[in-house]
Amino acid sequence: MTIVPSSSSSPASVQVHDNPSKHRFEYISQGHHAVAIYSLEGNVITFIHTLVPEALQGQGIAKQLVLAGLASARERGLRVVPQCPVFNGYMRVHPETHDLLSDEGRKLIGL
Repeated sequence: MTIVPSSSSSPASVQVHDNPSKHRFEYISQGHHAVAIYSLEGNVITFIHTLVPEALQGQGIAKQLVLAGLASARERGLRVVPQCPVFNGYMRVHPETHDLLSDEGRKLIGL
């Protein structure tokens, strides 16, 4: 599944792919992989870690991974646990994402 997050500030060429066999959303450019690793149990997706290699940093890739992961969760009707600091930080300041949170996720971001 290819997910192109919709954001007016995102680069048009950023395409994030869900790689379910590796439990991660990924963006690949110039041989570098940026990933958002997750686990899936029932109807709960836990975002564990986001990694953007130095060569891809400063381009908004981490945000695009978050947007793609959350868009996929919403589309699939999944509840979110943002263990990853990147997902946690994003969801904390974007109340429009709070409806996606599981009970554990709500506790993690202080709701």
